[in-house]
Amino acid sequence: MKSQNIKPHKTLSNNVITRYVSFSILYLAQGIPEGITFYAIPAWLAMNGKSPAEIATFISIALIPWSFKIVVAPLMDRYTFLSMGRKRPWVILGQLGLILSFLAYGIVPDPLNNITGLMVAGFCVNFFGAFQDVATDGMAIDMVPVKEQARANGLMWGTKIIGTSLSLLVGTFLINTIGFSLAISSVAITVALIILVPIFIKERPGEKLLPWTKGKISSESLNKQSRNWKQLLNNLLKVVKQPTSMLFLIAVFVVSNLFGVVDALFPIFTVQELGWTNTSFSQVFSTVNIISGIVGMLIGGYLVDKHGKLKMINHYLILIIISILIFSFLVNSWSSKIVVYGFMFLYGCLYVSLTIAIFAAAMHLCWKTVAASQFTLYMTISNLGRSTGAALLGMLKSYFSWEALFLLIALIPLLTIVILKFTNFKKHQEKVKSFKNINISYSD
Repeated sequence: MKSQNIKPHKTLSNNVITRYVSFSILYLAQGIPEGITFYAIPAWLAMNGKSPAEIATFISIALIPWSFKIVVAPLMDRYTFLSMGRKRPWVILGQLGLILSFLAYGIVPDPLNNITGLMVAGFCVNFFGAFQDVATDGMAIDMVPVKEQARANGLMWGTKIIGTSLSLLVGTFLINTIGFSLAISSVAITVALIILVPIFIKERPGEKLLPWTKGKISSESLNKQSRNWKQLLNNLLKVVKQPTSMLFLIAVFVVSNLFGVVDALFPIFTVQELGWTNTSFSQVFSTVNIISGIVGMLIGGYLVDKHGKLKMINHYLILIIISILIFSFLVNSWSSKIVVYGFMFLYGCLYVSLTIAIFAAAMHLCWKTVAASQFTLYMTISNLGRSTGAALLGMLKSYFSWEALFLLIALIPLLTIVILKFTNFKKHQEKVKSFKNINISYSD
């Protein structure tokens, strides 16, 4: 009788707080390499006289591994150590690679005059960052109920923004104080501590904590696991080729060009055009990002839950267009820190909120049978767009003034709105439900 009263251990599947906290911490880990690679180092390079083309190339190369996620995701859907869960073993492996690659980042010789070495190291760090991201996203889709998806994405993306901001602020301080090598190596300590989360928190009750501990395969995990490559790829193609899914892929690529351009633009524009130091940039950008991350985390997910994913995506895109146009017309006031701070804050809030809505929409379009692969495909296209946007900045800046460049950037969200007008999420979900029925009939 006593055994019947024993409560099961808190796991990702049976405890909402465990889900929110675990995924938030794992997304915090993803923000650390982004803050260092995409903001701290570019600002440091800009302050030391490197050209916009060199800096934009460094960022675009570092972003490339995020486009490889679609190669990794099917492997994670097809293979795993099921007695430890469907995705948790992969999360642990990705986090371990992130630790080792960060340590390698710190031993790049003469980094300021070795852009190639920085590119290679940045590529490796972001490869494992992307690896961990694929596994975490797949685990989140498995573990987070539909009704929690928007709020969970708000917490996850908000903590990622906070991780990005803190790593930028601390990383910049350390680079300027103790030098590049020691600064980057020190960051690896924080990344190392985060691996404790996937090591000690199970997906489902009864599973093994580690390969040598007691536990067994969950029947739910076993039923969801793809049995062969043909079934996996056929199922992925079946859901991705649906009209709404295809249009969403195009829209994600287009809007991600905006994210890539602005990511590369901020450290170059503020340091080389406005005359900021890399320290002042990191302080302002980190503060703005943390505040906007919290705003997006608390409000962004709530608004998506209340008003709907697609509706809020369109609202956020319209507000981004308006904010960019206003800032471009205030060219004579760019010397005012209040104007620049205000634009950075407004864009940051809208960026976080828009990203939360896009992630929630992508999850909503997923078929759980191939969820990791499908969601990763959306994110791969997104990261390909970010890399393309970052690369475009160097080319566009050679032909246009900063004012004209902002006006061009405002066209990107407008095009995204037009594409999304032709999507139908409800019809897509009805089609996916019919797939589930078909899958049950031949897989069991």
